[in-house]
Amino acid sequence: MKRYLFPADYMADPATHVFNGRVYIYPSHDRDAHVGENDNGDHFQMKDYHVLSTDDLMNGEITDHGKVLDVDDIPWAGAQLWDSDVAEKDGKYYLYFSMKDRTGVFHIGVAVADRPEGPFIPQPDPIRGSYSIDPCVFKDGEDYYIYFGGIWGGQLQWYKDNLMVENPALPKGTEVAIRPKVARLSKDMLQFAEPPRDLVLLDENDEPIVAEDPHHFFEASWMHKYNGKYYFSWSTGDTHLLCYAIGDNPYGPFKFQGVIMTPVVGWTTHHSIVEHNGKWYLLHHDCKPSNGVTWLRSLKVCELEYDADGRIKTIDGIAD
Repeated sequence: MKRYLFPADYMADPATHVFNGRVYIYPSHDRDAHVGENDNGDHFQMKDYHVLSTDDLMNGEITDHGKVLDVDDIPWAGAQLWDSDVAEKDGKYYLYFSMKDRTGVFHIGVAVADRPEGPFIPQPDPIRGSYSIDPCVFKDGEDYYIYFGGIWGGQLQWYKDNLMVENPALPKGTEVAIRPKVARLSKDMLQFAEPPRDLVLLDENDEPIVAEDPHHFFEASWMHKYNGKYYFSWSTGDTHLLCYAIGDNPYGPFKFQGVIMTPVVGWTTHHSIVEHNGKWYLLHHDCKPSNGVTWLRSLKVCELEYDADGRIKTIDGIAD
């Protein structure tokens, strides 16, 4: 069984965490900006973030804490507040967001709050050396790691060795697919503590995942831990799958394990995975309520289950 979490508005890309025993959801906020659809994602013209919370994902009331950050609040803002994530450290809450600067280049910014529901105050500049989209922050022991990246409009193909390239091109055929990035965060949570590195994704035969593999990385990094193992999950983009791989540490390598969810109504698939009160949940979005308008998405949740070997049971993306 699945539940639409917030039918009153179009929201997507849910990053989900439990803070102080309550579930907090940090989504993108879709709107119809009347921009033509293209591979750059110009039709996704989000301008602000809201925070949602609940004490019961499947049955509880969903509280909208209202707007917590607006594009007009951010000194370096150009346009398009895409996916975000939040981490807590020492009683402070850090919102990591992807946004284009005034030259049309995506970077990752940070905004800080005293409470999980915000409001969030942005730093004057993006993280130094940051690029692309879809940040996910994962705490492991005393360290925090940030995973990011998205191709096509997410611009990840523009970079090699953390520098822009003159003629970006996507790998083809049996060339190694573009990989997501990972970096440890600084102690103050405001910068990279090290240069971002490739997160190595391997197929079932321990070979690097290649461009023609339908399970290759496209966007929507998420990391969670289950039974001592690290589960990295992602969206495959134009094959419309949510996939996952397992590793032994936050840097990987990660070996492909399977499909979390089959395609949904709508082009994008973006998710998070969270445990609350002894149960695991998958949060994602689809476009059923907007009759398939891909830039008007709605938040959904369902239970997520593992088998005895720790493999995630595949969820039908269309079924209710």
